[in-house]
Amino acid sequence: MPIDFLLLGIMKNKKGSIIKKTIEVNKNKFYLEIYPRLVSWEIFPANHAAALYAFSNKNKLNKKIEINYIYQKEIK
Repeated sequence: MPIDFLLLGIMKNKKGSIIKKTIEVNKNKFYLEIYPRLVSWEIFPANHAAALYAFSNKNKLNKKIEINYIYQKEIK
């Protein structure tokens, strides 16, 4: 089986399989993709300045995204 055939199945975006959001952290724009079935997420910088910010502030950025966008906030 060729690898192209396997990749086509992975890259398909069925309705509701990927949640896409545009977010802004410290005046830097990022594209956030959440994969609920894989229980995973990825972030893509919108420009070079955002990429530099993400590279130098990786841990801070991950914590902010997890708190504000990934995990459900507790309702009291």
